[in-house]
Amino acid sequence: MRQIVLDTETTGIGEGHKIIEIGCVELVNRKLTGRHYHQYVNPQRLVDPEAMEVHGITDEFLQDKPVFSQVADDFIEFISGAQLVIHNAPFDVGFMDREFGFLNGYPKTIEICTVLDTLALARKIHPGQRNSLDALCRRYGIDNSHRELHGALLDSEILADVYLLMTGGQTALLLDTKDDKDKPSEAQLLESIKIDPSLAANLLVYGVSDDEQEQHKAFIEMLKGKCDQVLWDK
Repeated sequence: MRQIVLDTETTGIGEGHKIIEIGCVELVNRKLTGRHYHQYVNPQRLVDPEAMEVHGITDEFLQDKPVFSQVADDFIEFISGAQLVIHNAPFDVGFMDREFGFLNGYPKTIEICTVLDTLALARKIHPGQRNSLDALCRRYGIDNSHRELHGALLDSEILADVYLLMTGGQTALLLDTKDDKDKPSEAQLLESIKIDPSLAANLLVYGVSDDEQEQHKAFIEMLKGKCDQVLWDK
């Protein structure tokens, strides 16, 4: 299964604003391949000061960058046929579709890709909690201290780590409802956010060899020798 973790930066929010940066990283069968797509775009309009405070991209920096029509074909070639993994997908897809709509004969995003919204996923797993990318990094122990400003490629790399941890087969442990009987099954959760069912088939399950079991037993005996009392014998 090929997935593209995607993020964009824009001149602002709302009607009339445009994409100024696209960042994508590729996953195949839940593994980072090292392939990525990264492009700055000249929006042919000014960046809102509020947006500039978020991503730090200036009008001067964008002046010599290509306009969207010049990069659209390469961008489409990179994402076509994949499942897009996006945090707050309606925002980014809305901007992408607006840009495609300015060009004659270009498709909408859902005509060439499927889309998974990791914000919707996080809200299912952690209801009632903060589910921004920064909050999820703290929850899953991902170091994003190098993220002083938002950047499309950096954020897509961070989101890839978050997504893989959220969907790593530990769903039941991550749900925050107190009563087990109220917890949806993993199958129900995945279906509710429209995750491709082939995802589960691509999870790798490793067995433990006899030699590894013996090494583990020896390690446990060594730990016992260093402690007066061990909890796992109780």
